[in-house]
Amino acid sequence: MREITATGQTVDEAVQSALEQLNTTRDQVDITIIDEGKKGILGVFGAKRAIVKVVLAKNPIQEAEKFILDVVSKMGVDSEISTSIDGNHVTFDLRGEKIALLIGKRGQTLNALQYLVHLVVNKEGNQYYTVTLDAEGYRERRKETLEVLAVRMADKAKNINKKVALEPMPAFERKIIHSKLQELDDISTYSDGVEPHRHIVIKPS
Repeated sequence: MREITATGQTVDEAVQSALEQLNTTRDQVDITIIDEGKKGILGVFGAKRAIVKVVLAKNPIQEAEKFILDVVSKMGVDSEISTSIDGNHVTFDLRGEKIALLIGKRGQTLNALQYLVHLVVNKEGNQYYTVTLDAEGYRERRKETLEVLAVRMADKAKNINKKVALEPMPAFERKIIHSKLQELDDISTYSDGVEPHRHIVIKPS
């Protein structure tokens, strides 16, 4: 974290001086006014310069990228990361060798990492972000698998005319199942249980 204490005829002038020294913009810093200064008589006599402390704020996205690369490196995976931001949603996409180690069984390792990254991104609390951590397109493949599973289990529920409970899965995966089966008039779905064992129940109408 870099910080600069700067002076100027006015607070704005002092802040601008600090921004130039840090080579950044006002939205990337935290500003503390140490002394507002005063103009003095005729703008000269008894004048006092304004003093401000300007701290270059941490970029939560960059902090998260460093965290991800540090964790995967300790897992023995050499990976590259690309980041995309859409409004308040951030997607981190990992690519590299041994990527299956990061995904784990049914995405459990990737889901755990995603949860940790979400905490890192929102640690400062200045702006809230939702997070997706992907690994070479795994999320899309998993979505397709879940949609196929949803239809198959819905057919089973109708055939036996009984409720069918699916295995526990995280909320964002349950949402995929709910969304897919909303299309069917003769099926309803609801979530049951307590995290981390919360699961979907498919019920024939």
